[in-house]
Amino acid sequence: MVEPFHTFGDFVLEPGRGLLRRSGKSVALGQRGLALLETLLEAQGGVVSKTHLMGRAWPDTIVEESNLTVQIAALRKALGTAPDGRDWITTIPRIGYRFVGAGGTAGEADIVFPAKPTLAVLPFANVSGDPNQNYFADGAVNDVITALSRFKSFAVVSRHFSFAYKESSPDVRVVAKELGVTYILEGSVRRLGNRLRIATQLLDGGSGTHLWAQTFDGELDDIFDFQDRITESVATLIEPHIQAAEIERSRRERPGSIAAYDIYLQALAKISTECEKDNAEAYALLKQGLEAEPNNALLLAHAAWALEHRHTMGWPSLVSDDVQECAALARRGLEHAAGDAIVMAHCGVALLQTAKDYDWAVAVLQSAAKANPNNLMVVVRAGLAHLHCGSLEEALTYFHRANRLSPGDRGAHFSLCGIADVHMIRGDYSEAIVWAARALASNPNFDPTLWVLIAANAHLGREEEAQRYLRELRHVAPEVTIARIKAGQPAKDPTRIAALLEGLRKAGLVEG
Repeated sequence: MVEPFHTFGDFVLEPGRGLLRRSGKSVALGQRGLALLETLLEAQGGVVSKTHLMGRAWPDTIVEESNLTVQIAALRKALGTAPDGRDWITTIPRIGYRFVGAGGTAGEADIVFPAKPTLAVLPFANVSGDPNQNYFADGAVNDVITALSRFKSFAVVSRHFSFAYKESSPDVRVVAKELGVTYILEGSVRRLGNRLRIATQLLDGGSGTHLWAQTFDGELDDIFDFQDRITESVATLIEPHIQAAEIERSRRERPGSIAAYDIYLQALAKISTECEKDNAEAYALLKQGLEAEPNNALLLAHAAWALEHRHTMGWPSLVSDDVQECAALARRGLEHAAGDAIVMAHCGVALLQTAKDYDWAVAVLQSAAKANPNNLMVVVRAGLAHLHCGSLEEALTYFHRANRLSPGDRGAHFSLCGIADVHMIRGDYSEAIVWAARALASNPNFDPTLWVLIAANAHLGREEEAQRYLRELRHVAPEVTIARIKAGQPAKDPTRIAALLEGLRKAGLVEG
């Protein structure tokens, strides 16, 4: 195996050999200079504290901070300036240093992969004039940082760095540049009599434009519950907005990129349309990414999701055995998940829907929910586990929570259709139609929503409505049959899908 190396500009750093080359020629750097450069490059554009840098350059030795300053100055001199005329290494006042031109790591093919997005949560401003509310503002930020740190799709700057801006009101674009982050979350606290108002907003660090904003109101008498509600809501809603912004950023700045991260974003956008053609294109992209990074858990999980979705929807196969391939991808994804809740969630559902490995799937999905209870997709997947293999009441709890936290957002159809499914199982067909109609408004391409609308209307004798939705289903999935739908559903408890299948038969869907 070729040991990874770092590339930037005309430079190549080979840590294993302790060698820095520029245009093929060796650059003289001492041991400490090499250690500092490697540490800065490993951060992939993030800020590295002075303490961490001194620990790497002078392990198990106590030295004055001036020694670090001297070494950084020597390193800057050896590197010269970047192509744009700036220093390669930027000083972050009171905090540390950041390498501004890091390209990441490269292997045999010298491919550079972009880093995942980063977020800084700035101290919330106390605009009430009451210094006693400072503790609440700081406590809310601490809780939000902790909750957001559970997400693996982006990195969160620690409190130590973001609170360096507590007594100032800097331009968020300056903060983003100094901390090396893509996004900034800021907020304010205002007291209105016995009420507190928290205003939060997510900003693009490069342009300063608003991506999301929300206001929360609560009573001082219920301050801890109020703080918990803010934490839950902000943590849950931030991730989908960052994800959407990253997809758009990739389309705009890196169209056609073959980097693993961009491939993931391209595939995610296509899977999310719920269209058979887009799903096939997403799977092809993910397989391309896996050729470069065969153990990338995120790519494995989403490739499993693409095949699982095809099997569940009853769409045509992409490989000789979609079920076997999906299960294999899911198991490999779990091997490399490293606690990533979204990887566990997608792989768990693949085991549930395709491999029918119910006990393992439920255990994985429960673990995912514990790992990150604020990820909307994870919450929905936990509800799905109970829908097919557990308590219907618990399923409703998860689905309603997801719907409450993200009403109308991208992906809302999953929870809305889940609620409709529970009512379908219980024989409450009118209520099932209400929730399925809301799901259809959120995403008209999600086949299971149409299944519920067809079956529930057929059970209620509403033949015209059932036929209308059946025509829609045949339009989006021409080859769908009852047999294909049944094959893609868990069968631990056959009664859970009995009413759905019988309703589809009444409406005239072919058996297959």
